[in-house]
Amino acid sequence: MRSSSFGAGGAAPRPRSVEAAHQKHLSVYLQDHFAGATAGADLARRAAGSNRDDEGYGAPLRELAGEIDEDRDSLRSLMDRLHVRADPVKQLAAWTGEKAGRLKLNGHLLTYSPLSRLEELELLALGVTGKRALWQTLHLLVQQEPRLSAPELGRLVSRADEQLEKIEACRRNAVGDALLSPGSTVGTDRRR
Repeated sequence: MRSSSFGAGGAAPRPRSVEAAHQKHLSVYLQDHFAGATAGADLARRAAGSNRDDEGYGAPLRELAGEIDEDRDSLRSLMDRLHVRADPVKQLAAWTGEKAGRLKLNGHLLTYSPLSRLEELELLALGVTGKRALWQTLHLLVQQEPRLSAPELGRLVSRADEQLEKIEACRRNAVGDALLSPGSTVGTDRRR
């Protein structure tokens, strides 16, 4: 064997086509998550707006909406560093999907209902869980991609964990508002 055919550590170098394929996969992965982040940010703002006058939900949902917007900006910045553009078709699909989600039946024909709140919180939890997985996945790539920052990604994972705790506290209360008999507090963190 010729030593020039192997890279550091004796491993065969990757063909450029494999590197290009991995970069394309990373680009698609980031574009998909960015589209999801767009829908999630819209949903968080809508949930915050729908609950703005509710003392138990308004403040935490406003805070959460702001953080989700910041996380979307962080993803956009990371994509810029990696020279990945947002896919306008995916952005439009995410925007349309979030708007279409408003048409679901919630037991009230024209108004926001306690069930709407519960379902929105559960969707937000799913979105933040996906976002957390994104940050963890990118953290695994830090050694091969110098434009990624381990401390930055670690902070984003921690923030997602904190967001999930906030969502869960609101969700548990929303279960009581939407599904439990009046006056019942079984299994909830009723603080109102």
